[in-house]
Amino acid sequence: MEKIFARLNEEQSIAVKNTEGPVLILAGAGSGKTTTIVSRLAYLVKGVGIPASNTLTLTFTNKAAKEMRERALGMMEDVSYPPLLCTFHKFGLLFLKFNIHLMGRKNNFVVIDTDDKKRIIKKINSEIATPLIASEISRYKNSLMTPDDAYKQAELYNYQQIAKVYEEYEAYLAENNLVDFDDLIALTYKLLEDNPELAKKTSEKYQYIMVDEYQDTNELQLKLLQKLCSTHNNICVVGDDDQSIYGWRGAHIRNIMEFDQDFENTAVFKLQNNYRSREPILKVANALIEHNRSRLGKELKPTRGSGEDVVVLNSHDESEEARKIATNITKLIDSGVSAKDIAVLYRVNVLSRSIEEGLNRARINYKLVGGQRFYDRAEVKDLISYIRVITNFNDDFSFKRIINKPKRGLGKASVDKLELSAHAAEKSIFEFIKSSSVAELEALVRKKNAKTLKQFIKDIQSVAKVAEESTYNFIDVLEDTFSLKDIYKSQPDEQERILNMDEFYALFRDFIKNNPESGLDEFLNELTLQSEQDQVEGESIYMMSIHASKGLEFDHIFIIGMEEGFLPLVGDGSDLEEERRLGYVSFTRAKEKLTLSHVSSRFYKGRRSDLEKSRFFNEAGLCQGSLKLEKNTAFKKGDLVRHKIFGTGRVLGVSKAGKEFKLNINFAGTKKDILASFIERL
Repeated sequence: MEKIFARLNEEQSIAVKNTEGPVLILAGAGSGKTTTIVSRLAYLVKGVGIPASNTLTLTFTNKAAKEMRERALGMMEDVSYPPLLCTFHKFGLLFLKFNIHLMGRKNNFVVIDTDDKKRIIKKINSEIATPLIASEISRYKNSLMTPDDAYKQAELYNYQQIAKVYEEYEAYLAENNLVDFDDLIALTYKLLEDNPELAKKTSEKYQYIMVDEYQDTNELQLKLLQKLCSTHNNICVVGDDDQSIYGWRGAHIRNIMEFDQDFENTAVFKLQNNYRSREPILKVANALIEHNRSRLGKELKPTRGSGEDVVVLNSHDESEEARKIATNITKLIDSGVSAKDIAVLYRVNVLSRSIEEGLNRARINYKLVGGQRFYDRAEVKDLISYIRVITNFNDDFSFKRIINKPKRGLGKASVDKLELSAHAAEKSIFEFIKSSSVAELEALVRKKNAKTLKQFIKDIQSVAKVAEESTYNFIDVLEDTFSLKDIYKSQPDEQERILNMDEFYALFRDFIKNNPESGLDEFLNELTLQSEQDQVEGESIYMMSIHASKGLEFDHIFIIGMEEGFLPLVGDGSDLEEERRLGYVSFTRAKEKLTLSHVSSRFYKGRRSDLEKSRFFNEAGLCQGSLKLEKNTAFKKGDLVRHKIFGTGRVLGVSKAGKEFKLNINFAGTKKDILASFIERL
């Protein structure tokens, strides 16, 4: 027990020991939330005697899950069966592996990533913007809407078309035994909803549930958690309403704000001691976030003493800003600061370009987090597609990607003919080529190519057999059989691509070495669950969006683009409270020193614009400016709201009324002006 409680303060210890019923732990930035949650898990197992297999701890990134797992096991020692501690999506993957047969589907499905999803959508419909369709399909799934539901909801022609794409997309996934990221949670919930006995059994198995970063959950994840808690109410969530910054991708701040309404008799604990940042950093972070109205309320208390004041950099334009930041970073590195302890953050990705140029001129190594991911590179995607086909011969999507890599003399027209013929025969392309004679294939492709295709099928079957016998040796046989490195011979970037392929082969061997019982499908699914933050390693400074920085910390933080229109983003659809939370998150990434940069003008979207410095300087108490300082309403046009007398309505407009805000609301056709303090947002 000493090992578990040695590093905990009084508030943390009380929260850890409160094991029964719903618990909400409000953990401010840098307040030791990870320590608290892993200590609580260890206490449940070693202090209370709960079998580790009866616990479930969920988080959002593989990086966080790995760190938490290592720390928890270090505290527990000698557990015969490790607790399940993973991301929501990994839990869904494991659950579906055991239960998807109840939907009449096979459990050797493959998880497709965002890039695969967009390719499938584009093939179905290339007229409507693919990102829009992908986003809507994701929204449908997270709202548990079927294609039929989407048709009924669609008022505009465009959305009727999207509903049609959704229907065809779902049919394609089912036909090829594929699932996308959203399915991992949506199908899991559907199985629990449609099978009460399974829901009861699953809830009884996971008697104690903990969730990290609860402010990032969406409506579907809340519903899933309620299913998992259906036979008990032992759920502990840890999060920070002040760090809810993912509203744009479906995260719902109301989940943490109204946790006590979703789970009755909730015990609430606040962790406010900050163990990360120096006092001047916390002072500006606290001052900024205090201007938000929709928050549960807490204040970060410094434990590391005073330090350097927050620095404000004022530059004429982005080039001068880049020079100043590069000069400051050079001084830090020359003084002995490690490059990996420095990060440059921005609200809008496009702002990184000028800083990149400045760092290049100053010969400062940097890593762009959120740039092209390793697994998104063409050569790596080709390797993954080969493994997918070897795992699932019926994966037409991946088969078409590799059918001419290396070149086998097949043009697009030939591939289209093969696909059409396979479809007419109600077979996958692989099965069609395998079952057709050379003469039959010659009617579709040239004689030479027909023989090449038959050999290609034999080679795939041969390598698949090796994979069954020895997964570790499989990767060498794959390269030897298909000479995949030859694809990039004589290309200008041949060396870089081959290095990437070698890196992939090494990653594969390492995975199999550490997971000797795993097969190819487990490897593929682990790849798909990788996150952007898994890129952060090595000896260079880091550049990333504020969103990508969440959960990370650096000794020295530079935040660029602190101007109205960039941070905060302003205009239709922007949520000023979420923008302020972004500012708060970015400030609290800094441990030793925080530098905030703004410019008088920027070249953006093809023209140079004069800019005003961000209102956040004023709100954080860093300067007195001409911008008006006011606490902003939590409501915006389009919000769905409720009034205790008039019921549910939609906000049509927001205006100032003295020190209050006035909302113009449409209540089922009746429009009324009502003060914001009498309204709650749905």
